Amino acid sequence: MSFLGAALAPGNPWFSMRYLRDNSETILTALREHVTLTVLTIVIGFLLAMPLALLARRYRVLAAPILSVAGLLYTVPSLALFSILVPFTGLSQTTVVIGLVMYALLILIRNILTGLEGVPAEVRDAARGMGYSPLLLLLRVDLPIALPAIMAGIRIATVSTIALVTVGATVGYGGFGALIINGFNNNFYRAEIATGALACVLLALLADGMLLGTTRLLSPWSRARST
Repeated sequence: MSFLGAALAPGNPWFSMRYLRDNSETILTALREHVTLTVLTIVIGFLLAMPLALLARRYRVLAAPILSVAGLLYTVPSLALFSILVPFTGLSQTTVVIGLVMYALLILIRNILTGLEGVPAEVRDAARGMGYSPLLLLLRVDLPIALPAIMAGIRIATVSTIALVTVGATVGYGGFGALIINGFNNNFYRAEIATGALACVLLALLADGMLLGTTRLLSPWSRARST
């Protein structure tokens, strides 16, 4: 049967409870891998982005170079990036995480920097007048005020990462992307393709909703001001 014939076959539905039932373990494995790759990417990306944003805020001359380098990394095609990394890290989870972190950096750095720059100078001056050390100023003044912008960056980076994880299937670690590729390889198996795509979308929506709720919980003053 041709590819087009398989795609249009009446016995090849886009949704199949039988597929979900018979492949529940495979789907759960893909979910665990997708979530793991996403969490690792955001955590590592944030740990790298925070000091870079602080450096860019303190030394303004470094802001443009830091954002430019992050922007340059963001433009590298994923397949080309994996091709560069594979000789060093192999067909491994590390290869995918490195690539995803590179793509998340620009979003995280830009939003963290925007949040930090939004802290009123008079508030920081008042905190210094009260004897706040630089670390205490960061923890008790800068980060709380910048939190909504920082969380917005984390939300955007998380959703985009969930979508990009699927590309990792090209090196064997792509979460739901593996279902999509296997569906194409299995004579355009619609149920497998649709399951992978829909699960990815639902995961992104769930993650975005959870992060939005966390933002509102951690910054009630921002919610009160918006209302």
